[in-house]
Amino acid sequence: MDVRIGVQNAAREMTVDAELDRDAIVEALRAAIADEGLLVVKDKKGGSVVVPAEKIAYLEFGADNGRSVGFGA
Repeated sequence: MDVRIGVQNAAREMTVDAELDRDAIVEALRAAIADEGLLVVKDKKGGSVVVPAEKIAYLEFGADNGRSVGFGA
């Protein structure tokens, strides 16, 4: 699932091809805000994006990509 993360005072948003679904990411954001901690979103290739919860302006969810076909998988 594509997730775009808007960060306060940053000119560009971050895009992550997340391995979790929308509900799990929203719940992780709620927990990070409550703990005044970090939101960690892991991507499908094993990397991760870490953002301080208080700096997140918005999350935008795109369509779930499902399985990819071709050489880019």
